[in-house]
Amino acid sequence: MPRDDRRPAPDAILPLVLEDVDYAVEGRPLVEGLSLVLEPGPLTCVLGFNGAGKSLFLRLCHGLIRPTHGRVGWAGPGRSAAARHQAMVFQRPVMLRRSVRANLDYPLRMRGVPRARRRETVERMLSVAGLSDIADRPARVLSGGQQQRLALARAWGLDPQVLFLDEPTASLDPAATKAVEALIGRIHEAGTKIVMTTHDLGQARRLADEIVFLHRGRLAETGPAAAFFAGPESPAAAAFVDGRLA
Repeated sequence: MPRDDRRPAPDAILPLVLEDVDYAVEGRPLVEGLSLVLEPGPLTCVLGFNGAGKSLFLRLCHGLIRPTHGRVGWAGPGRSAAARHQAMVFQRPVMLRRSVRANLDYPLRMRGVPRARRRETVERMLSVAGLSDIADRPARVLSGGQQQRLALARAWGLDPQVLFLDEPTASLDPAATKAVEALIGRIHEAGTKIVMTTHDLGQARRLADEIVFLHRGRLAETGPAAAFFAGPESPAAAAFVDGRLA
């Protein structure tokens, strides 16, 4: 995390502030009363039972959907350009009908990155994602784990300050999960804020610095991961950690 005596960078978009956020569909509340501040630094895992609102939480944070009540806003000095400094990778990422290399090059070209810099970034992303040997293969024929690593590399190549990940290893086998987790760890260590949902307690224990636990659309508790796993405060979180039904 940045030292306390450092001022935020001029383009810093964090923290992200949610103030009394509700989200409803046809009058049915799906998220209620969320108030939370996401600071730069710690890798944040969002946990909760199925239907807790985890994916909705990410979409609200990323700006894909707007709250029906309350406010979601970037509070850093660079907040006016926040859209350029955040990215999201979904559980089933969209692959363009192009090669692996072209999937990495396309968003950089759309961003206006010069050709020489694009080439350098693409080759670096291929290397860190372990995809160099299949760079010319059509992206849509890759395995699920390879596609997820490609999606992560594609997002990271845009140099986001914040990366939202929605169940990034769901349905992957252990070997693919390990490779994806290693890449997530590398992105985080390089300075990108990671906010990710997961249903995998083991994964949260391995990766998380802090936990956001949602229950029935509400924030049940949040805090350091070590304290959460040592003794969750809410009954729902305790049941979740113990593997019991809430």
